[in-house]
Amino acid sequence: MVDIQNEFQPDYAVSPGEVLSVELELRGMTQQELAKRTGITPKHIISILKAKSVITPETAIKFERALGMPVDYWLNLEAHYQEILARQAEEERLERDLDWLTRIPVNSMAKMNWIEKVKDKKQQLVEVLRFFGIANVEQWDDMWPNLNVAYRQNQTHEVFPEAVSAWLRQGELEAADINCAPYNKAKFRESLDQIRALTTEDPAHFVPAMREHCAMAGVAVVFVPALPKTGVSGATRWLNKDKAIIQLSLRYKTDDHLWFTFFHAAGHILLHGKKELFLEGTNGLDQEKEHEANTFAEHELIPQKVFAKFISDRDFKKTSISAFAKSVGIAPGIVVGQLQHKGLLNVKFCNDLKQRFKWAHE
Repeated sequence: MVDIQNEFQPDYAVSPGEVLSVELELRGMTQQELAKRTGITPKHIISILKAKSVITPETAIKFERALGMPVDYWLNLEAHYQEILARQAEEERLERDLDWLTRIPVNSMAKMNWIEKVKDKKQQLVEVLRFFGIANVEQWDDMWPNLNVAYRQNQTHEVFPEAVSAWLRQGELEAADINCAPYNKAKFRESLDQIRALTTEDPAHFVPAMREHCAMAGVAVVFVPALPKTGVSGATRWLNKDKAIIQLSLRYKTDDHLWFTFFHAAGHILLHGKKELFLEGTNGLDQEKEHEANTFAEHELIPQKVFAKFISDRDFKKTSISAFAKSVGIAPGIVVGQLQHKGLLNVKFCNDLKQRFKWAHE
């Protein structure tokens, strides 16, 4: 078996018209005579000779009869010529789009085996386009910035939309492998009570369990490590009317952030439309709907009446927080996170009650 490592790709193109011109010269045949023999107008013959018109199957048949050269010969010439022109145009397009590649976290994506790392920049760009499932950068402009996505994002650092879209694309690919029942709002709402009870468990138990509960209700849950220049901890969007995605990055690596992000995302699914764009921060975000998702997460995680009573007692010792968390069936780290968020507990206090997570590759 022969393994061809380098296939020759010419950087020049010989048009069928140039070949035709040589054949006419060898035969001592004028353009006018060829026109008479084929019934093709002299104007069209000139257009073919100047590569302004293509050789169609009909034209190839006429050339075969007039010149004695097979139809396949002319059609192969034309196909090869058009392929070379297309490759040249693609090379120019790739060269022009290399600047876009600098905004893609290629090294991080390659380390996680999302894409292959190659030395040639143009080939690397092709690899990234394949990852996104698009023909060229223009299609990225059409598809990704307008995705129906609601992601909780830290707005204090620079964010590259290209990097965010790469993270989202990986989530989409992983979600495609999760078999889900058609979305059922009532089932999803019911599953949240079961998932809330998992907050005291370790990831080996709660990850597969929450995935199973959500899949049965039409929601795919995927865990995808955050990329540089994303600042993203979670996202929610719909693949179609019957399947939603909750995507979690484990960015802050503590249980309070993870569970709040999950229930925040669940709030978007239950409360808001399937075609809307939600971005948390100051970049055009629908603040009212973000507030609704935040409120939903708070109320789902901790019953507000008993939490208000606990807060009014002002007893935020570790033992008291742990006892309260146990009484409401929630992880103590979530209570700590809520108290810190409300400014009732110093962000440096009681963090050892939080469960910390890390990715397997770390």
